[in-house]
Amino acid sequence: MIRVVVADDQALVRAGLVGIVDSADDLTVVGEAANGLHAVERARRERPDVVLMDVRMPEMDGIEATRLITSSTDVRVLILTTFDLDAYVFGALRGGASGFLLKDTPPLDLLDAVRVVAAGDALLAPGITRRLIEEFAARPEPDPSPATPAALDAITDREREVLVLVAKGLTNAEIAERLYIGPGTAKTHVRRLLAKLGARDRVQLVIIAYQTGLIPLR
Repeated sequence: MIRVVVADDQALVRAGLVGIVDSADDLTVVGEAANGLHAVERARRERPDVVLMDVRMPEMDGIEATRLITSSTDVRVLILTTFDLDAYVFGALRGGASGFLLKDTPPLDLLDAVRVVAAGDALLAPGITRRLIEEFAARPEPDPSPATPAALDAITDREREVLVLVAKGLTNAEIAERLYIGPGTAKTHVRRLLAKLGARDRVQLVIIAYQTGLIPLR
C-alpha cells in the first residue's frame, strides 16, 4: 500500500485530492496538512511514501517544506503547480522534489503520478517537466553545489547517451526503443547513473546534464 500525505491550504482542493487518492485500492491517505509547516510535521511523523505538496501555502510554503522533508527523510515529494514557471517551481527543483503535477491533471493521471514517484522514479512528463527543466537550467541564479564536467568522468559512453535521453524527458521504455536495448537494460543504466553521480532521482540527473554542459543551455 502506497502511503500519501496531502498538503494544500484550500480545504476543498485538499478534500478532492484526498478523495481521489483514497479511491485507489493501492493508495491510502495517512495525513493532511493545510500549510508547509504541518506538511513537514506529518511527513516526519507518518513517514509516507509520497507527499502531494502545494506550492503557495501559509506559515511555510511548499518549497521550504520540500527542502526540509527531502533533507531529513527518504519521503518523496510530488509538487502540485499551476505551471507558471516562476521561482517557486524552480526552488522546488533545487529543494529535492521528485516531480511536478498540474492541478488540472485528470484523476487517473494523478494516481499514476503518485505511483511513479513512490516507485523511486521522477515524474518527467514530456512537454511539462522538459520545458520546466530547460527554463530552470537557463536561469542565471547560481546553484549552491553546481556539477562540473569532471562529474561525468566516471560514466561510460553508453551511460552518457542514456543521461542525454533522460535529460530530454524520455522514459525508460522510450530510451530502450531509441537505443535498441531492452527496458530492463535501460533501467539498469539509469540506476547506475544515479549511483555514480550521487543523484537522488531522475530530476537531479537532468539538472546534472545541464550543469555539466552535456545538454547545452538555450
